[in-house]
Amino acid sequence: MVVLKSRAERIQAVLARRQPTLRVFMEEVVNEHNFSAILRTADAVGVLHVHYVYSRSSPPIHPRITQGTHHWLVLHREENARAALGQLRNEGFRILVTRVDPSARDFREVDYTGKVVVVVGNEHEGVSPEVAALADELLWIPMVGMARSLNVSVATALVLYEAFRQREAKGMYATPQLPEEEARALFDRWTLGRRLAQRGLSREGS
Repeated sequence: MVVLKSRAERIQAVLARRQPTLRVFMEEVVNEHNFSAILRTADAVGVLHVHYVYSRSSPPIHPRITQGTHHWLVLHREENARAALGQLRNEGFRILVTRVDPSARDFREVDYTGKVVVVVGNEHEGVSPEVAALADELLWIPMVGMARSLNVSVATALVLYEAFRQREAKGMYATPQLPEEEARALFDRWTLGRRLAQRGLSREGS
């Protein structure tokens, strides 16, 4: 099955704007609406890699909420949050954790144009103290109402769009960030996945 030229051009345009140095890490986000909405926002701002720790059997992805955007992301299921974040730090990423804390900085004052991973936590407990202890920066979203925190998917969207604003102003979407070989491999993977889906096959069944 041949990929339509318009479809191929769209995929190439998306890959040219993907930001491998901007990542999202979800620690036990369990609600399928929240989990899926975060994936959709991640795709919208050009995130490529999303990491998550989820103790149940399968991640709570709702295709109607993601609108299929989870297929255009690289999802990393991690067994241990501290170990996974430690590895990202070894790769040069700064760990930015959303948390209500007196030492947290206004999320708009933080630089997102380097290698950063935005960490968000469980709907009820937030990010665990063990993961918060790894933070290079704690992020706070200013609020003047009675509530002390926002829904996790809304909070993530605000932070990611601030990152988008800063990166766009710096011209980071105008120049491809992915190495050519990686972009080509993702193009092949995405177009193959689309062809298999149209045939009603899985990758394993091909």
